[in-house]
Amino acid sequence: MTQRRVWIVAVVLTLAMVTAGSMVTAIVRAQGGSQSADKWLHVSVVSREANGETVRVNVPLSLAEKVLPAINKDKLHAGRVRCSELKVEGVDLRAVLDAVKNTKDGEFVIVESTKENVRVAKENGYLVVKVREMKEPRKAEKPDEKPAGPMEERVDVRVPMTVVEALLSGAKDELDLVAAIRALSAHGDSILVTVEDRQNTVKIWVDSKNAGQ
Repeated sequence: MTQRRVWIVAVVLTLAMVTAGSMVTAIVRAQGGSQSADKWLHVSVVSREANGETVRVNVPLSLAEKVLPAINKDKLHAGRVRCSELKVEGVDLRAVLDAVKNTKDGEFVIVESTKENVRVAKENGYLVVKVREMKEPRKAEKPDEKPAGPMEERVDVRVPMTVVEALLSGAKDELDLVAAIRALSAHGDSILVTVEDRQNTVKIWVDSKNAGQ
């Protein structure tokens, strides 16, 4: 497995966790309200483009936990995702997560170069991924557009290991999203994913507020 594949797998872990939120967005819009004590999953995507959009999704985890078992669509069935359908460049996602769960704290991957720095580690109860990639200056594509200077693209992923263990609590060929949501609900406020590049700023986090920042 190459270093790049390893950090991609780690990012996919977080994306698998938040699949629940994206699938119940329409239900949240129709919801009349929720207890303020509920934990909420927030997704914020802010475009840097001149005519770009800002998208914010706020999903109460208690709602996702109740609705997910009733959804049977594509890869998601009864709140679980088949691992046979979750492979990245031939890498078995569940096998990787299982290995991480049973490994002591330490750094799994360190890549340092003039263009890219990558770090994947398990530390203090979290799976941590950090990616820093320097992008070259970009020429203006239109007469009225200013050229873009060099920029460091940043990806940060920080997932509680209790959530990883919950994902693996089902059968050997599946990831249990409902169990992961319960684990997130029991965990404190935390930022799961942040991404910054030329096009967008993305943030995924969990807290007790019913509105995103």
